[in-house]
Amino acid sequence: MQTLPGFRDFLPEDCAKRNYIFMQWRKVARRYGFVEWEGPPLEATELYKKKSGAEIVGQLFNFKDKGDREVALRPELTPTLARVVAAHEREFKKPLKWFSVGQFFRYEKQQRGRLREHFQLNCDIVGEASVAAESELIALLIDLLREFGFTDEDFVIRISSRDVWLSFVLEKLNPGQPTSSINDVQFRRFLETLDKIERQEDRNTNDQLREFGATVTDVWSWVEKTRRLLEEPRHDESLSLHRTTLYNLHKLFHDYLIPRGLRPYVEIDLSIVRGLAYYTGIVFEVFSRKTKLRAIAGGGRYDNLVAQLSDASVNLPALGFAMGDVVLRELIDAIPRAREAMQNAITRDSKIDIYVVIAKEQRRADALTQIQQLRDRGYRVDYPLTSEKVGKQFQTAEQLGARVAVLFGDEWPQLKVKDMTTGEQQLIPKDDFILRVEPMLR
Repeated sequence: MQTLPGFRDFLPEDCAKRNYIFMQWRKVARRYGFVEWEGPPLEATELYKKKSGAEIVGQLFNFKDKGDREVALRPELTPTLARVVAAHEREFKKPLKWFSVGQFFRYEKQQRGRLREHFQLNCDIVGEASVAAESELIALLIDLLREFGFTDEDFVIRISSRDVWLSFVLEKLNPGQPTSSINDVQFRRFLETLDKIERQEDRNTNDQLREFGATVTDVWSWVEKTRRLLEEPRHDESLSLHRTTLYNLHKLFHDYLIPRGLRPYVEIDLSIVRGLAYYTGIVFEVFSRKTKLRAIAGGGRYDNLVAQLSDASVNLPALGFAMGDVVLRELIDAIPRAREAMQNAITRDSKIDIYVVIAKEQRRADALTQIQQLRDRGYRVDYPLTSEKVGKQFQTAEQLGARVAVLFGDEWPQLKVKDMTTGEQQLIPKDDFILRVEPMLR
């Protein structure tokens, strides 16, 4: 039998590559002060319907369990995070800086970079409304990718803000009115039009923009005006664009990212609007500069979601991003520098410290005693489970990358120790073996 469509087997080499990705994710997230958490892989289907509407069900692996409950395998983590935070937020000091590495499922047609199951890193900050939180997440995202060996020549983070476009629609439809005067459904239709602006003819786009009193020319004029203002070292708050919106984007670049030396990794791209309805402000996506891959990671601010999914009316600002393993693996494979770094790390991690060669079966019990003592001290040790020729055992030691081979044979109660790197051999009394061999493994 074969695996189901869109699902994967992880043979040892694939599992080693997956674990390498997990290791880098965890290492860098912890470096930024994020702590790991996890939620259940199965949730009530209602949680996702409440967040995304009933249409989300078509993308879920959902079913009725034996308790006749409507449940679904999780397609993403953010709704679970919002549910958990709403229930436990009083137990933690704010802001929360949480990350998770887990498996997710979507019932959709598998394609390049997108399967029906995947592993994903989620990093979220909850309880911080300032743009300092966006800068921390974007810096974390850059360092995550640099940890894999990528540089600013390999990827770029494209940053936008939905509020910039909310200001645009407001100026066209209800000048001088609060943003609440724009209907959510209406604004979402505008974002959907904006998302297709480069893929369809201007005539069609103009037809769709008519309800907002705008044209394609207006859109591109707004983009250019915003980009120019954001590149200026100082922001003139008297300009007609929405002040808070432009101020936050300007502050993100000039007060946070540029001082960190991260300007080469980021650019303004107002066509980035993100497909999920719950985003409320700054959004961003990561793209390869050298390959035609889908977005490697993406995220943004979702200040209303905790309240939306809270039965206790908990309202906390929040933002986060997700990075999946499928597209990331494709990018690693496409960039020789990153591919070599992964392979070197896997090779180092797969090597054992000591291989015990049992030349005489009468010494097997003595060998097992020594093997257990070595393993108790944290060394990676292997040996033949059944009788084998000595030459074959040394061949296995080389294949496993052993640094030292120890022979239990005619020299007993001495042990013959071979440095597998230099080929040098020496006899060591069995009682002094561990103390004498440890310096060889440093």
